[in-house]
Amino acid sequence: MAGKRPTETAAWAALTAHHAAIKDRHLRQLFAEDPKRAETFSAEGAGIFLDYSKNRITAETLRLLLDLARERDVAGRRDAMFRGEKINATEKRAVLHVALRAPRGTRIAVDGQDVVPEVHAVLDRMGAFAREIRSGSWKGHTGKRIRNVINIGIGGSYLGPEMACLALREFTDKAMSFRFVSNVDGANFTAATDGLDPAETLFIISSKTFTTLETMTNAATARRWIVEGLDTEAAVAKHCVAVSTNTEGVTKFGIDPSRMFGFWDWVGGRYSMDSAIGLSSMIAIGPERFAEMLAGFHAMDEHFRTAPPERNLPLLMGLLTVWYNNFFGAETLGIMPYAAPLARFPAYLQQLQMESNGKHVDLDGNHVAWQTGPIIWGEPGTDGQHSFYQLIHQGTKLIPCDLIGFCEKLSPLAEQHDLLMANLFAQAEAFAFGKTADEFKAEGSPDFQTPFRVTEGNRPTNVILADRLEPRTLGSLVALYEHSVFTQGAVWAIDSFDQWGVELGKVLAGRIIPELAAKAAPTHGHDSSTNGLIARYRQRRGW
Repeated sequence: MAGKRPTETAAWAALTAHHAAIKDRHLRQLFAEDPKRAETFSAEGAGIFLDYSKNRITAETLRLLLDLARERDVAGRRDAMFRGEKINATEKRAVLHVALRAPRGTRIAVDGQDVVPEVHAVLDRMGAFAREIRSGSWKGHTGKRIRNVINIGIGGSYLGPEMACLALREFTDKAMSFRFVSNVDGANFTAATDGLDPAETLFIISSKTFTTLETMTNAATARRWIVEGLDTEAAVAKHCVAVSTNTEGVTKFGIDPSRMFGFWDWVGGRYSMDSAIGLSSMIAIGPERFAEMLAGFHAMDEHFRTAPPERNLPLLMGLLTVWYNNFFGAETLGIMPYAAPLARFPAYLQQLQMESNGKHVDLDGNHVAWQTGPIIWGEPGTDGQHSFYQLIHQGTKLIPCDLIGFCEKLSPLAEQHDLLMANLFAQAEAFAFGKTADEFKAEGSPDFQTPFRVTEGNRPTNVILADRLEPRTLGSLVALYEHSVFTQGAVWAIDSFDQWGVELGKVLAGRIIPELAAKAAPTHGHDSSTNGLIARYRQRRGW
């Protein structure tokens, strides 16, 4: 279980004292004192380069953070995860997303059973089906080729595939369209199917239990859309497949169980984009490219498992998050990809981080006395530079940021890529060093303007670079953040792999749904605000 509380460790006490001693030191001073600082505070692994020199740290900070990782036994908990131990304590489950990308022949056991052959059996079935769709050998009910794929899911069964399909659009089959439905708002489904021919459309319904309210509501709508469009119930079997473990529910829906692709209870939804949940991604980029993405995931897994602590990218990033979250009191972390295809990456990381580490009790069930997960947010650069960067530069809040970029151009417009990357490097420099009043005055800035133009700097950033945004790189990048989240949770002594906080809203929604029906009796079973809102909604609907 949790054992000693993190705040009771010697390293935590040392970091508290150390923070008091260096918290006012400026990055200008730190760089002036060490001409090799950029070399000292950088590391590389699995195709990812991390420059963390523009953080408010010294060599002593790094030593103390690594001491904290040792005292919290991050490496021991990491190794337990890789061995298949049930480190998800509240659900008594293994946590084995690393098995989803383990090469054939690797042995990872859960309750004594090697799960890797099962993983590859599903991947093989997915690959065969993806080839049928991509080649046109799989035909819809009327004999037409499938040209549109719509993934229906929510949370992890939606965010990962959507993010990946957008990020890897360069590698997708351009003869096909890929769309995503998650929100129970009917407008989401209407927009996704707008202009599509049911005879050319395949729905992938992703729900482990095949009972998730939002997903199954949209699945029922998809079923009606197919039946009404093709005038027969028999069409469902040729236009719907399932990612689920509920054979009975899938069969009752009208899907052939041979077109059900399963996964396991040791795969959390927010860690599942490389499982059968990624079927839409595999159809989009092809099984071979999907395998490259899995190889990128695995490369970062191995880096996290074997790299020395001082060169271990996920460990370093996780510890830096702890440093700002717990010692500087920073409450958010900005994710700014300088790559338009990564537009959905911040949203993907929101769930990964905030559902994993948004916890208020430790592994022993005791209320924590320290901050846990930060709020994750962000938008692609350069868009953010013309909206919220103002607050980061001159606002009163400390907001650490990750700036992500790629050395190779993402389009034929090479000059624009140079401009894009110039902005990334410039923003990192401006965040770190700012510009003083004396510097503005030396340039002839009017005295009355100078206070308004000064940027203090000392805003910390990680700069993350890779050569090219391709499937392998995306896998490595996602795994980098997965293991950073793991590191934070291990330090904070929380269970990063359950999500009990999302249950209450679901239960209450289940109570309210029938109360909104036209013939329902007036309800008084809630607080005065909720009762009033329900009554107003019913009145405005004319009921």
